[in-house]
Amino acid sequence: MPTRLSILSALLLGLQLCALGQAEPPPPSALFAIRVVDAETGRGVPLVELETVNHLRFYTDSNGTVAFREPGLMNRQIFFHLRSHGYEYPKDDFGYRGVRLKTTPGTEEVLKLKRLNIAERLYRVTGAGIYRDSRLLGRSAPIEQPLLNGFVFGSDSVVTAIYRGKLHWFWGDTNRPSYPLGNFHVPFATSLLPGQGGLDPDLGVNLTYAVGKNGFAKEVAKMPGKGPTWIDGLVVLPDENRQSRLLAQYVKIKSPLTVYERGLVQFDDERQQFGHRATFPKAVPLYPHGHPFLNRAADGQEYVYFAGGMPLVRVRARLASYLDPSQYETYTFLPAGSGSDVQRNPDGSLKFEWRGGQPKLDLKQVNKLIAEKRIRAGESPVHLIDIETGKPVLTQHGSVYWNDHRQRWVMVISQSFGSSILGEIWFAEAARPEGPWAYARKIVTHDDYSFYNPKQHPYFAKDGGRTLFFEATYTFTFSGNKHPTPLYDYNQVMYRLQLDDPRLNLAIPVYERPGDAGSTWSTVRHGNAAPRFFALPKPAEGTVPIGWDEKTGRLVGLAKAADALFHAAADPAALGMDYLLPLHEWTRANQAQTIYSHDDSPPSNGKWKRSGEALCHVWPLPRSISP
Repeated sequence: MPTRLSILSALLLGLQLCALGQAEPPPPSALFAIRVVDAETGRGVPLVELETVNHLRFYTDSNGTVAFREPGLMNRQIFFHLRSHGYEYPKDDFGYRGVRLKTTPGTEEVLKLKRLNIAERLYRVTGAGIYRDSRLLGRSAPIEQPLLNGFVFGSDSVVTAIYRGKLHWFWGDTNRPSYPLGNFHVPFATSLLPGQGGLDPDLGVNLTYAVGKNGFAKEVAKMPGKGPTWIDGLVVLPDENRQSRLLAQYVKIKSPLTVYERGLVQFDDERQQFGHRATFPKAVPLYPHGHPFLNRAADGQEYVYFAGGMPLVRVRARLASYLDPSQYETYTFLPAGSGSDVQRNPDGSLKFEWRGGQPKLDLKQVNKLIAEKRIRAGESPVHLIDIETGKPVLTQHGSVYWNDHRQRWVMVISQSFGSSILGEIWFAEAARPEGPWAYARKIVTHDDYSFYNPKQHPYFAKDGGRTLFFEATYTFTFSGNKHPTPLYDYNQVMYRLQLDDPRLNLAIPVYERPGDAGSTWSTVRHGNAAPRFFALPKPAEGTVPIGWDEKTGRLVGLAKAADALFHAAADPAALGMDYLLPLHEWTRANQAQTIYSHDDSPPSNGKWKRSGEALCHVWPLPRSISP
């Protein structure tokens, strides 16, 4: 006999389905289930499009499920084209990527997709109908609100912080069901952390929204003035009484997406919303833009770094410093003042320093310096390098955090003007927040769709950092695509990245420190050691292990990969990387002196002899790379 609780649950499910436009949901036995799974992991793949020959389109929910019920098309052989960003279904003899299925009610077909992305798509975090089709089929969902939460239909980019024992989430402009104009002054939710009552991030996130009287996610950062309020630079810092405070930068926006005011806000714990703390002068050159992280720098002081793209801005990790724009610094090779000189080291590389009172280097300024031939294109601090092609990758926005497994700072960042305008996500790493950030690999791709402002979740990391989680905003905005994906568009989608994937074996700098008894070689920067080239930290197909002979200072080929200092290419063609450079050994006649160079010209100061064959092939320094 049904209990009151089961009856109430059924009624609530019916009401939720009504809100999604399904007034009388058919029984699961009347539906044909299609489940699309990752061929490698067996997990359901969200955001897969299945299109019939007459252009009916269906999209898998976060379980990878479609609940199919079309009048006239049941109990028939129906062909479905399969498409999904970064995934692929095999072609048939006529070149169609799809499958013919018998749409028998009460049955299920499971289809396997090959994943092209390195990162794996997990689920949608925000919006309506996250598990729509699964619930229509009477199946369970891992989250408490699988259909509609806080009346949120869609939300722009997220910022997060752990505060007062909970994970706090804040978004940009947010859509609602009742009208096209929604919340333009920052909605807010909390969730419990994994291991402290929160869900396993492999399964999802239970968001508890702060809502208004109408049930819609309320505005928590509305600042005076026309236009939307956005926040970023979200950070927790102690005040003068050593009490933790949650702070952020706010900006006021006018058309067309122009900032006309910026300042700082502080979260009011009692009111559960932000209050105004300071307004910055309009001409202030530096401010807390981007996803922050803490790091103790070489001077022994702890700083907040801001990864609004590259982490080129920092401030002391003190409340008073965060509030004072004059204390912010930027990492730059330009000297103070309005001079046109570019600072360089004795070896010709750019000399970067932390400096206050001047703007962060941006693309416009970098392009001007390149056009004036004051720097090379490969020296740009706003580009990464595609490890597959050696070509520059223009970065847009991302996040940087320390990773225990890699023992490096890892970056997940979006690209501007890649194979899609704003839909490509890249992975890079560096030993220091200052870099060098150089070689990167694409981990997510989209076909004419945007996926911007990726946010890592370091508190979700698993297996000692081997498994990394990140999300970004999936939207047709800026993409040129005129067909937004139903339910998914303008929402956050979570991905999982396995850092042990051999494709993430990226080239790192190899440093040389010359000495009287020969050079010291290392993949860790010590003192005044300068990077000479880049190489792989782990073996890969087509590489050779290279070691360092401490007695002679020579680099030597090794028989065992485990003893290697680094790994380099034996044949660039085998790796498909024709931009790699041969590393030759040069010896000076009648002297036990050896140097290594990928330059065809002999070194100066004496007669030198080059080895007949290259020791190996290495990845060039960024300044050696042309677009």
